[in-house]
Amino acid sequence: MSSYPFAAFGATTTCPDCLCRDRVRHYPSDLTDAQWKVLEPRARQVMDQLRRATGRPMVHDLRAMLDAISYLTRQGVEWRALPIDFPPWEAVYAFFQRWNERGLPHLLVDRLRARLRTGVGREVQPTAGIVDSQSVKAADTVGAATRGFDNGKKTNGRKRHIAVDTEGFLLAVVVTAANIGDRLGAKLLIITLLNTCTQLKLLWADAGYDGRAFTPVSRRRTTSAGNWP
Repeated sequence: MSSYPFAAFGATTTCPDCLCRDRVRHYPSDLTDAQWKVLEPRARQVMDQLRRATGRPMVHDLRAMLDAISYLTRQGVEWRALPIDFPPWEAVYAFFQRWNERGLPHLLVDRLRARLRTGVGREVQPTAGIVDSQSVKAADTVGAATRGFDNGKKTNGRKRHIAVDTEGFLLAVVVTAANIGDRLGAKLLIITLLNTCTQLKLLWADAGYDGRAFTPVSRRRTTSAGNWP
């Protein structure tokens, strides 16, 4: 059921039947003005690319769209449960799909990470990283084909395989069923890493990983550390 009451459709805004351009930002997940100042030029550049590809301009407020996705991600709610001061959930979902299908969120993360790294005196491309995984219980609506049982964590759901640089900035994320082991997950993670982190030479991990997961790439680019041979 939609979270939009009938009163919302009678609101007078610059975007017909929507409160998005008049919303007051008060959720913890909302972008601050300082964050939006950094993100806005890149986000609008992406929108220009989408308009050239599809030809239809978006009628909703761009910042409200990004705040809506941030709210959904932070709060873990259903699409249909977005509050009424965001654009309709159907529009937010379609917006997310258009960006995600073109890999645009990853490009934004890469560009922001590069800016943050240079801001702390680092090179744009990291040479070292840290990998880990986390099993998360899945909702009842998650299908059996994309979920599994992690015997070690006693969790039925999905597993996030994450790599960060030595500053803690995100490098890559791979999501699998929770029954996928760390070794296989690490292989998938490294494939993703090598597409964007061309200077990566060193990775750290805990005892849950062993060298076999990294043998195929260690001969080419990645050396090992910690418990890896």
